Amino acid sequence: MRDEARRRLVFALDVETLEETSRWVERLKDTVGLFKVGKQLFTKCGPDAVKIVQENGGEVFLDLKYHDIPHTVAMAGLEAARLGVRIFNVHALGGLEMMRRTAETMDLFFPKGDPRRPLLLAVTILTSSTDETLQQIGFDHSVQEMVPRLARLAQEAGLDGVVASPQEVPLVREACGVDFLTLTPGVRPSFASLDDQKRIMTPGEAIAAGSDYLVVGRPIAKADHPGEAAEKILQEMTDALSKKA
Repeated sequence: MRDEARRRLVFALDVETLEETSRWVERLKDTVGLFKVGKQLFTKCGPDAVKIVQENGGEVFLDLKYHDIPHTVAMAGLEAARLGVRIFNVHALGGLEMMRRTAETMDLFFPKGDPRRPLLLAVTILTSSTDETLQQIGFDHSVQEMVPRLARLAQEAGLDGVVASPQEVPLVREACGVDFLTLTPGVRPSFASLDDQKRIMTPGEAIAAGSDYLVVGRPIAKADHPGEAAEKILQEMTDALSKKA
């Protein structure tokens, strides 16, 4: 079960340089299955950030949340796939046509069954958002209503899964079935602070709820002993998977 738990654990590379990136991957690659390259690192270092992770033996979740006109997002997704990332995402609020065009582009250039084909996920509602956040920008529906609604839209578009808070995973499962993937930020072990996350669970709770991939950043990066913190999280995930088996 440890190998399965490791495959599901994603470390957020919230760093500024390629040197820091290389150090983190080398330190955690035996504990972490994927490394998240987000907007800060990719804006500063570009595709080299992805290459550094790969050269050091890691796989990449490219977390850029593409949200633009359908053609632009489809072409950006194609370039992400050509970089050899394992997962990339778009924003579900971009709509059905945007997501469908991106999925169709993957089908054309990286057909299902091609080992180079990345998983394509849609972000639903950010884990820093609340019902009040949605109301402020004009949405009349709650987070718990919006997440499964957007998940169903992503599934209809042909995507592999969604990014959602662990608290909404059961709603996604009910709406889309158990084979539709869920990647969950907002995971905080009991020994870590909440930071700016609002809708959170511990790693064990998230696995029990049905999360397929867990993203953890600062609870590892800011720990006095990051390697030990990662091992604790991995053990909690392993225990939760064993209980489900």
